[in-house]
Amino acid sequence: MRDVLTLVIATKNTGKLIEIAALLKNYPVNLKSLSDFGPIPSVEEDGATFDDNAYKKAAFTARVLGLPALADDSGLVVPALGGGPGILSARYGGDSLTDAQRCDLLLQNLRGKNDRQASFSCVISIATPTGVALTYEARCEGLIAESASGINGFGYDPIFYYPPLNKTFAELTSQEKSQISHRGKALKELLAEFDNVLLWLQQQMPVLEKFPCHGSVTC
Repeated sequence: MRDVLTLVIATKNTGKLIEIAALLKNYPVNLKSLSDFGPIPSVEEDGATFDDNAYKKAAFTARVLGLPALADDSGLVVPALGGGPGILSARYGGDSLTDAQRCDLLLQNLRGKNDRQASFSCVISIATPTGVALTYEARCEGLIAESASGINGFGYDPIFYYPPLNKTFAELTSQEKSQISHRGKALKELLAEFDNVLLWLQQQMPVLEKFPCHGSVTC
């Protein structure tokens, strides 16, 4: 029987945790989210790339909690908007906007532009308390639709059109989306070698030293 390793998913998003748990259900891993621990400082996502932010979140969480941690950073890249919203996808237009308002803003900013190419990018980082990490990344190519359509998903899903299925991400079922999405592809890359990842994590975890008790110290 294999040892069970605790892996912290650096998020409080229960939906994301459920999605990852479903993919890892046959592996000897005990998944936790940030909600399973007491308050810890938040991480400022000020990196220049998705890779920077994913690593920063994973490494910080692993160091603070003393457990291996997984974090992802993802976003929408639109060449006609200079690569935006990019790493600022979740804060596009300001922190106070809703997902629907961000979609509307992006459509407004694309008005009159012929190039509607877009891609979703995702980087997954798995870090240990010592700071070393593994990275997985993937992209999904598509177009920005003329208007929002669909009620599933979140974020920019209603305006991200995927030509091979002739639907926006928000018109796909969760199963359909997981097969072709940026995050789904990155997770599949991770799962393809997850047994080796578990072994690597166990090798990287610091070993606690044991000391004999002396005098009146209670062991």
